[in-house]
Amino acid sequence: MPVGFRCGLALAELSLGFAQGASKLRQLGAAEQQQNDEQDDDQLGQAEIHGWSVPVLVSAMNISEGRRSSVLEAVRSAAGGTLLDEHHDPFHHRSVVTVAGEEAVRAITVEAVARIDLRRHSGVHPRLGAVDVVPFVPYGESTMEEARTARDAYVAWAGTELALPALVYDEGARTLPDLRRRARFELLPHPTAGAVCVGARAALVAFNVWLATDDLAVGRAVASAVRSSSVRALGLPVGDRVQVSMNLLDPLRFGPADAYDAVAACAAVAGAELVGLVPEAVLLTITRDRWKELDLADGRTVEARLRGVG
Repeated sequence: MPVGFRCGLALAELSLGFAQGASKLRQLGAAEQQQNDEQDDDQLGQAEIHGWSVPVLVSAMNISEGRRSSVLEAVRSAAGGTLLDEHHDPFHHRSVVTVAGEEAVRAITVEAVARIDLRRHSGVHPRLGAVDVVPFVPYGESTMEEARTARDAYVAWAGTELALPALVYDEGARTLPDLRRRARFELLPHPTAGAVCVGARAALVAFNVWLATDDLAVGRAVASAVRSSSVRALGLPVGDRVQVSMNLLDPLRFGPADAYDAVAACAAVAGAELVGLVPEAVLLTITRDRWKELDLADGRTVEARLRGVG
């Protein structure tokens, strides 16, 4: 079913108040995209750094802090020379901190657990923990098995050293949304830091599109229309604006340009925002004349930043 048609259905049921239609629409979108669920790991993971392929694990950590400069500086300092990128949002009250290697992930976790109290936290983005999500993504000659080993070692370390419970996700097994739904049934959270979701996965792209409306109901209808097995989407209020916040799980097949166009087929668009970095292979699938519109650039790839810290 074309996205434009799904958009029409979503917006129609918004105006008519057909609550059951939204559930059916999501099921249709998920079934339609099921055949495109596999990642092209070779293209996404083989980072050429300084002219040769090297093993490295990259983590785009999601931290539940986007406002206090003292905490953000502590996280930055903990990352040290492995810091590839940082993205902060005060409305989400959330940061995406991208680092290379396992040691920085643990150092950042220590700072975040010590400084963030979820009992006093508020933000538009859903969260389970002070360190909310820790993915391990293989680049260069690193393998998914090495990413899983790093994930499992981190889980054991967090429990032993910080009494921080963890929920594990993986490709082909439990997904991150599954963990969020089941968390309250499966663990006793840390009193101030909650729990952390830890995964091993292929590269994805976090990408937001701003709507030219302040109507949150429209944003949620658009998110419902574009959501599929390859796209996770939420309609969120961000200040006095509305945003469709997306994770593109198969970005070589459905990347930032596709996501932007899918949203634009549903509602007027005011702009786009890349959250964190994009794999170089994904950037090169998009014509350069669209990069500015999509908030993309040569220097905002994982590989470019790895070359910069190498």
